[in-house]
Amino acid sequence: MERARFAHQVAEKRRLIKQYKMERERQQKLEEEEEIKRLRKELIPKAQLMPYFDRPFVPRRSKKQPTVPREPKFCIPHKTIKCCRMSCNDMSGPSRLQHLPSYVEKAEALYQQRGQLKEEQLMKKIQILVGEEEKLWMPIAQGLPWTTDEPKCLIKPPMKKNTIPIDLKLHSDIRVVERARFAHQVAEKGRLIKQYKMERERQQKLEEDEEINRLRKELIPKA
Repeated sequence: MERARFAHQVAEKRRLIKQYKMERERQQKLEEEEEIKRLRKELIPKAQLMPYFDRPFVPRRSKKQPTVPREPKFCIPHKTIKCCRMSCNDMSGPSRLQHLPSYVEKAEALYQQRGQLKEEQLMKKIQILVGEEEKLWMPIAQGLPWTTDEPKCLIKPPMKKNTIPIDLKLHSDIRVVERARFAHQVAEKGRLIKQYKMERERQQKLEEDEEINRLRKELIPKA
């Protein structure tokens, strides 16, 4: 009877220890997954999109119509001119000439003078542009020697320095290094967790064995 009770207590204790161990492992697994997710969010490099080298950029011509310039109108409204003409028609010859509005003549003269000044400025700009284009297209030839008995030896230009290549750091290479560092951290953490788990299981096993031995000593029937 005592032996059966002892065996039942040992089995019940082992069942509780196993259940506690499984619950603890599940909690540790959830914590590890959350830690790995957090590390992944922190160490994910933000990559930039590579340009499309197979599709060169071709500028498109605009479909809008060119802007048409408009000259300012230095004249009075049509109604005022019409009223002036009607009043002038009512008058006789000499009085009509005396009462013509002087501001209309001044506006017409100013308008003609402004148009001539703009034409002169435009012609000057065109001449300057044509002269600059002719200078750009004019080839600069090298002068010939005075005599052809002895050929003229030209001075050899100085040698250029060798081009030193620049050590470019591509974003893909940096991302590979960061990814490798992240994988090493995850592997190191997994190894430490596994080692800690094994050590804890060993300690729990030793405690269980000591508890079983103590219970056996207490429940041994005295003959």
